[in-house]
Amino acid sequence: MVNFLLKYFSTSVAILISLYVGLLGLLTTSSFQAHVVYLHKIQMTWFKDLDVPESFGFLRNQVNPFSIKTLNGEALYAWHILPVELYRQHESALIAEPSGFVLDITSRLGFELLRDDPDARLILHFHGAAGTVGSGYRVPNYRALSAGQPGKIHVVTFDYRGFGHSNGTPSERGMILDALAVVDWAMETAGIPPSRILIFGQSLGTAVSIAVSEHFALQTPPVVFAGAVLVAPFIDVATLVATYRVAGLIPILSPLAKFPLLFNYFSTFIRDTWMSKDRVAEYVRVNEANGKKYRLTLIHAEDDYDIPSHHTQTIFWHAVNATIAGGISYGELEKMKSESKVDLGAAGSVVEWRTENGVIREEILKTGLHDVVMGNPVITMAVMRIFAPADPSFS
Repeated sequence: MVNFLLKYFSTSVAILISLYVGLLGLLTTSSFQAHVVYLHKIQMTWFKDLDVPESFGFLRNQVNPFSIKTLNGEALYAWHILPVELYRQHESALIAEPSGFVLDITSRLGFELLRDDPDARLILHFHGAAGTVGSGYRVPNYRALSAGQPGKIHVVTFDYRGFGHSNGTPSERGMILDALAVVDWAMETAGIPPSRILIFGQSLGTAVSIAVSEHFALQTPPVVFAGAVLVAPFIDVATLVATYRVAGLIPILSPLAKFPLLFNYFSTFIRDTWMSKDRVAEYVRVNEANGKKYRLTLIHAEDDYDIPSHHTQTIFWHAVNATIAGGISYGELEKMKSESKVDLGAAGSVVEWRTENGVIREEILKTGLHDVVMGNPVITMAVMRIFAPADPSFS
C-alpha cells in the first residue's frame, strides 16, 4: 500500500512538473504570452450584449456605445457614460433617442452635454486585464468615479485592441497607441482641455495610464492632465510574474523566483515589459523640471492577492525619488513615512509627498481586494481631491 501511494505521488509530481515545463515553453512564444498576460479572450460579461448597457444596470441611453479609431486603423469599442444627475436633468430627451451602438457619437445629446459644458469633467478609464468595459466590478467603478459631482463628471471607458468588440491583438506598443487615440478623441473631438481630464487606471490599466501620462508630459509644449489615479499598480511585468498566479491558481514564473539565474533567463523572453516604475519616475521628473502642476494618487489594498501592495509602495518611492536632486533611498523614505503617515485604523493609512509643483499620494487600504475597491467611496474621494483643488467651486 505504501509503495502504491509513493508511486502515485511521484507520478503525480512528475506529471505536474512536465505540465509546468510545457507551460514555460509556451510562455516563450509571443502569441501564448499575450494570452496569459492580457487574458483578452476571457469576456466575463455572462452572455450580456455590450450594445445594451441597460442590461448592466444603466438607465436607458445613460451610456452611448461607440468606437474610436486609432492611428493604425484599429477600431476601439467604447462607452460614454453620463453622470446620473445630468441624466436626470435631460431624461426625457435622452430616452427619446434611439438606443444601442452609435455610429456617430457627435450626433448624440450626451456628447453635446460633454462638449458644450465648460464645467464638465472627463475621466478616461483604463481597465485591467481580461473582460470588457462591462465586466466584473467595472460598472460600479464608473458610478464611484462620477459620484462626487454627479452632474458634471463624465466617464469614457474602452476596450483595448483584441478585447471585447475591439479588433486587433494586444501588445504594449499597440495598447499605448490605443490610449493615445482615446486621449486625442477627448481633446480634439470632444474638445475637453487636459486640465479637465483625469486619467484613471486599475491593475494593467495603471501601466497604460502611466505610459500615456508620461508621453504627453514629454511633448513640446508639455501636456499635463488634472491628475491620475492608479489602483493596484505594479512595478513592471518581470517583478509581477515573480509572484503572480493566473486566476489566483496557476503560477507563471513564481516557482522559479527562488532560482535567480533561471528566473532571469526566462525573464528575457518577456515581450511586453511595462516598466511602470521607470515611467512614473520620468513623468514626475519632467513635470518638476517644467514647473508643471501634477497630482498622482496610488491606491492599493493590503488584501490584494493578485498584485501585492508592496508594488504601490515601490512605485511611490520611485515617484518621490524623482523629485529629489540627490535621490532618496527606499529605507530613508520608509522612515519618513512612518513619521508622517496618517493612520486611519481599519481604513488603512495615507501618506502625501508635496513639492512646489506636485502632490504624490499613497493610500494603503486594509481591505478592498483587487477589484472590489473600485466601487468604494475611496475612489470617489480620490477623484474629487484632484478635481476640486484646481477649481474650489467644483464640489
